[in-house]
Amino acid sequence: MYTVSVVIPCYQDEQVLKRLLIQLCALKNPPLEVIVVDGAHQENCRELCGTYGASWLPAVPCRGRQLQVGAAKARGAVLWFLHADACLPADPLSALRLALVQGALGGYFRFSFNLTGNWSARLLEKAIAWRCRMGVPYGDQGIFVRRESYFLAGGHGPWPLFEEVPLVHNLRKLGRFRSLPEPLLIDPRRWQRDGWWRRTWQNRKLALGYMCGVSPDKLARRYLSAKK
Repeated sequence: MYTVSVVIPCYQDEQVLKRLLIQLCALKNPPLEVIVVDGAHQENCRELCGTYGASWLPAVPCRGRQLQVGAAKARGAVLWFLHADACLPADPLSALRLALVQGALGGYFRFSFNLTGNWSARLLEKAIAWRCRMGVPYGDQGIFVRRESYFLAGGHGPWPLFEEVPLVHNLRKLGRFRSLPEPLLIDPRRWQRDGWWRRTWQNRKLALGYMCGVSPDKLARRYLSAKK
């Protein structure tokens, strides 16, 4: 059975992180280890990790660099990268391990909002599924990869946004990178706060900027200024 190291970048996300750590502890086939990489260096985050048996690592507040730090410390044969606000399906590790047994070097879960009865959410889920087939799944879809393949592909970009793009492109050149039918439930709070279509348009503008060569650091500053 493949041993799995979970790597979670965190920045003042203790409330949702607690929920995720509880879910990871409850899995019937648990991961080898859970590594939380804290960009805010919060003592309460460190204490929370201790409560639920996770390792706590401080790092600079940059998601790509945080993921690199966690991957470098991980001991598992497989690296599974989760955002702190992810909500897990019933048995994600069995689905993950089955994909690897069948020859994949990595993959990602289906994007699904943790919400029912909202037509905007359902429509966006379909659009994101199409985007993933044509382009790149993002980090909130629980990207997983064999450890050796991760480093062979060059790992995450050292950026605050779009850090998974070079990794996914390089993994697809190396072998099978699979889409799993199992959902990883996404917290809809940012879409609800900003408006479903306004938030989606803002995300697309950032992606278009990245495709046109704008640096991820500059795009991150735009993203933060738009939130104020």
